[in-house]
Amino acid sequence: MGPKTRILDATMLVFRRHGFRRSSIEQVAEAAGLTRQALYHHFESKEALFRAVIERVHESAIAAEETAVAAAETAGDDLGDILAAGMTARMSTMIGSLDGSPHLEELYSEHLVHARDLYQTYAARYAERMVATITRVVRKQQLALPQDLSPAEFARLVEMAMYAAKSQYPAMQPADAFLKDMAIMVRTLCAGATPKSNPKSQKPPVRRRRSPKGRHAGQAEDIHEHDDRQWPRRIPAR
Repeated sequence: MGPKTRILDATMLVFRRHGFRRSSIEQVAEAAGLTRQALYHHFESKEALFRAVIERVHESAIAAEETAVAAAETAGDDLGDILAAGMTARMSTMIGSLDGSPHLEELYSEHLVHARDLYQTYAARYAERMVATITRVVRKQQLALPQDLSPAEFARLVEMAMYAAKSQYPAMQPADAFLKDMAIMVRTLCAGATPKSNPKSQKPPVRRRRSPKGRHAGQAEDIHEHDDRQWPRRIPAR
């Protein structure tokens, strides 16, 4: 294990135990078994350490989401199960990184103060991957998204469902309830994605018309609109 990895492991431990505000460079250095000067060789401040562990958590979340999505696709799951599996893996990784900390709300709020640019960058990366997943699954399974939405528009709604679930569970706690409700919302949205109809399998339209002279009154015949040869033709007089 290199010194940078040791420092990041120690940083996560200190932040989970003390929160952001009560943590210090000295505490991280001690937990990593390094001198303060050695730690400063890799990170210039507590804020830099905080940003580094946030980036590490996001990278782990992306990897977990991609693995879960790939497994669900390989298993032949439907769109709702695939997206729910990916988002559950992503959020579980984030929650697990701070599991047991009494400072969850503080850490989440400081995340937006000191690393808002990282938050925005990774939000865009999550969205790009979801759009790619939806596009791929819709094409493979021949699905039509509800309301003729594009994959990008549908992905935005799925992400909004996740934020809606977060609004009901401060700091995403209790985690099991949050993850369950989020997955239900995602699957409910995806239930509107239905198989595309196959025009070749549809029967041609049929309309009824009155029979030509010579047939009994009221008798009708089926006429297929797509085939002109079935229309009665008038024979010209000789």
